[in-house]
Amino acid sequence: MANEERQTMNCKFRLKLMRPSTRAFVREARRTPGYSFFDWLHGYVYGRWPYLYIGIGTGEHPLARILERPGRLVLRLFSRWTNNGRSTSSSITFADTYHGKVVPLEAARHLVTVQEEISLTNLEQVVPYTLARDIILHNPDHIVALECPCRSSRAHACQPLDVCLIVGEPFASFVVEHHPRRSRWITSDEAQDVLQAEHERGHVHHAFFKDAMLGRFYAICNCCACCCGAMQAWHSGVPMLASSGYVSQVAADECNGCTTCFDYCQFGAISVNNGSAVVDTSLCMGCGVCGSKCPWEAITLVRAPDKGAPLEIQELMTR
Repeated sequence: MANEERQTMNCKFRLKLMRPSTRAFVREARRTPGYSFFDWLHGYVYGRWPYLYIGIGTGEHPLARILERPGRLVLRLFSRWTNNGRSTSSSITFADTYHGKVVPLEAARHLVTVQEEISLTNLEQVVPYTLARDIILHNPDHIVALECPCRSSRAHACQPLDVCLIVGEPFASFVVEHHPRRSRWITSDEAQDVLQAEHERGHVHHAFFKDAMLGRFYAICNCCACCCGAMQAWHSGVPMLASSGYVSQVAADECNGCTTCFDYCQFGAISVNNGSAVVDTSLCMGCGVCGSKCPWEAITLVRAPDKGAPLEIQELMTR
């Protein structure tokens, strides 16, 4: 038997041993340009053991102290080795490989109501990172609510837990098959209900992208600064989050300085001076939470071209 034939048979045998969702992940990985074996291995580890992966990353998992150094080394290796084993430029940072784009409520709703398969690539103006900035949706109506790995790792987590929305294939089926007790299939309407409920709690919607997840959008996380590892990294100076492309603007003549917006701002961008709210636009990420909470309707979102383009899926699809 020729060596090529033997390798093909061995590959088919290994695929048969895998779960259906893992086989689907492998097939999609093979169709993804530049996606290496190391990327796939990283993606499998991340998707298969997200609670361990993120728990160690945030330092909250019981094994974090023991596994922190080797774990971070492995993550660095996973992040560096791409393109069939060749090391990428040293200028690539962790944030370039794993990041979120802030999206206001309405934009988040649009991401879970897509009715057709789409492929939007090289969105560097929308997702300003070197890697992982494509939106490729297969079966966009396949949506799963997953217990948030960040919240699940916290001793006093915000509730409820099942607020991470995994969107499209092969991600949704992979999560359900590997985490049946922590996930559930939901409809688009139910996904919108999750977004609305989290918005009312004052939490921020992030569209997440990861190099190991085929270099594309795969989830909407609904985040709070007290639990979210990405938000805490952002507060520590790691640019894991990109602005929505908007900033909040206060109508001073309508504001009475009640401090409601100050209480709800997850990014520490609002202060109250001389009886009126003031927005620090260098910190504002344009989530829109403050405006929705203002009892006087004195805060609105306005476009900020220097903050990048918004992730508005319907407009991107029209283009």
